[in-house]
Amino acid sequence: MIEVLIIEDEKPSARRLQRMLGKLDMKVVSTLHSVEEAISWFLKNEHPDLIFLDIQLSDGLSFEIFENVEVKSSIIFTTAYDEYALKAFKLNSVDYLLKPIDDEELEAALNKFRENWKAGNEGFDVNNLKSLLNLSSEYKKRFTIQVGQYLKLINVEDISCFYSENKGTYLLSVNGRCYLMDSSLDKLEPELDPKMFYRVNRKFIVRLSDISEIITYSNQRLEVKLKHYKEQQIIVSRERVKSFKEWLE
Repeated sequence: MIEVLIIEDEKPSARRLQRMLGKLDMKVVSTLHSVEEAISWFLKNEHPDLIFLDIQLSDGLSFEIFENVEVKSSIIFTTAYDEYALKAFKLNSVDYLLKPIDDEELEAALNKFRENWKAGNEGFDVNNLKSLLNLSSEYKKRFTIQVGQYLKLINVEDISCFYSENKGTYLLSVNGRCYLMDSSLDKLEPELDPKMFYRVNRKFIVRLSDISEIITYSNQRLEVKLKHYKEQQIIVSRERVKSFKEWLE
């Protein structure tokens, strides 16, 4: 029986997919919900034949998993966003499915996987993933913020960081002004040029040129100090330290 791993941060969607796969004679070995959880699981368990992988997870993009672990499985991407799906397809992954997942499309993707599996085709190619991450894209050059009755334009060069607090998402400008946004960090992250911005943890996306100091912190973590944000410590989560250092180079 084909063993399947589900990585999906929306638990109702994960349960629905698990039921759909059960009807198609697939054995779901586990259901995971975050980048951190997935990295830990892959380091401790034998890799399955196939992974259903949501692109946007609760603590970042799922691509970060492959920066920390060599995954030896075939991948079917799941996403609610067409632009991600098209990029994932270019990776020569088995297939991609747009959410909400349709029964017929799921069965077609599994049939395609079975054909490749029987033919002995190799699984997911991490080098292709890295190529994807380096593709040029049209990233946001400015953000439109509503301030009362007015709309304010803020260029990305004038942003210190984005952060979440008390269920709100905020943009901090280099002049010290803080603006409430109508978006989440998960949605903001793919809109930002990865050469300029990095998500150091679940609560902060920082801009490279606004970093003033990087200090060694406990448990192999790092503390980042910004020129214009002084409210609380910004700690690079342990699973992101390696990719953060590479981003700095």
